[in-house]
Amino acid sequence: MSEQDTDAPGSAEPSHLTSTFERGSFCLARCSCGWSGPARRSRDLARTDAATHPQPSAAPAA
Repeated sequence: MSEQDTDAPGSAEPSHLTSTFERGSFCLARCSCGWSGPARRSRDLARTDAATHPQPSAAPAA
């Protein structure tokens, strides 16, 4: 099963496309930004990790 999160249309930031995949008896979450969550035995926890993974914040102006 996979999930996809997209930003609002017209957004300057690229969208984060998240998915979950299984490796043996574990389920992991990944994002198109390169983020990867911890291995979980619970698919539901892996989906929650994907939905709440840290979003990159805008760099403060110097």
